[in-house]
Amino acid sequence: MVVLDGASDRPGPEKTPLEIAQTPNLDSLVKRGSLGQLHTVGQGIAPESDAGVFSLLGYDPLTTPISRGVVEALGANLPFHDGDLAFRAGFATVEGDRLIDRRAGRNLPTGEAVKLGAALNQELRLKERIPFEFRPTVGHRAVQVFRASSRKFSSNVSNFDPAYLRQGNISIAQPGKGPYDIPKCEPLDQSEESVRSAALVNEFGFKARQVLDRHPVNEERRRRNQLPANFVLLRDAGTSRPKVQRFAEKWGLNPVMIADLPAELGIGKLLGMTLEELPAGNSVEDYRRRAELVLSLIAKFDFVYVHLKGPDEPGHDGLGDEKARRIEDIDKGFFSVIAENGLPDVVLCVTCDHSTPWRTKGHSDDPVPYLLKGGSIASDGSARFTEKEGGTGKLVHLDKGWRLMTTVMEKERK
Repeated sequence: MVVLDGASDRPGPEKTPLEIAQTPNLDSLVKRGSLGQLHTVGQGIAPESDAGVFSLLGYDPLTTPISRGVVEALGANLPFHDGDLAFRAGFATVEGDRLIDRRAGRNLPTGEAVKLGAALNQELRLKERIPFEFRPTVGHRAVQVFRASSRKFSSNVSNFDPAYLRQGNISIAQPGKGPYDIPKCEPLDQSEESVRSAALVNEFGFKARQVLDRHPVNEERRRRNQLPANFVLLRDAGTSRPKVQRFAEKWGLNPVMIADLPAELGIGKLLGMTLEELPAGNSVEDYRRRAELVLSLIAKFDFVYVHLKGPDEPGHDGLGDEKARRIEDIDKGFFSVIAENGLPDVVLCVTCDHSTPWRTKGHSDDPVPYLLKGGSIASDGSARFTEKEGGTGKLVHLDKGWRLMTTVMEKERK
């Protein structure tokens, strides 16, 4: 299963990046298989990546409580114990009373983020003297865990991030390009634990700004005409490790995951998958290295999952041409190796964890294409892996992404 993060877009009068991109290697695989279309979580839901991946692996995120905060803590190897309060975190930029950029220009090197994180851990003190650990991961991304004490936390608080709205077990991407008002965390019930947890988040955000705003890293960023990383957004709270059936038990397959970010790695760890972590990278050589690793793992594992991050970021940044270029790089690096090998005895699935239309700069509820090749799957005459051809392919339309694994297993067994 190859997941192209955010590669799908919104069809319209103009061509989408998948339609613009020159992908001869992926095209050759499409011509030997069949296409379909699916909603990764459900119709009308613009999911985050964690919910999308969880669903594609055969688990319904609407009925199974998962917390991206906890999942990312696991993926980042940050200690987490039931009762702690974990969040997905991210450096951002504020000016006055406005949130200018949710990702601090998306050009924060991990080394700079580590220095800023160290300052938060060393200098920020909370009223109740609650211990916490803030850990930068890749670029502007980070994880935050408040440690449990005699007074309990609650995860039933709103996101301290205007781009994602808490809705039941998951967060839903919200339309809008910013700037935004500086967020405020609200309790979602009137329990003492929720009120206390929301107040803690707001206190942390206010004090983080005081620590970060005049940090030498940010002073230097201003001198370089870059946005300062002077604020921290927190979302997707969790206080307990999700209880889910391990992948091998659910599907009878020995699985391995190839990924580079904590969200996916945390899901793999949660599901008991073997993890192959590679340094984050979007070059042709990075993609080639992942394909070669796939080929080396096929003989050892029954199920190989590989997550390719590249196209999502330019979608968020409103760069349609760059999104198409990233897709072309995946074709040159990853799919050239796969197409040359052919994978004659393997069922290949290619899909996306969500759509990220570059015009709206965020995740959407648009369906994504999926390709199946191998097993009992015959060619349906499709030519290219695009949104429109996915909609006209002969494979069944899946209204829930978690049905994909059942479809894959049926095709493999015939």
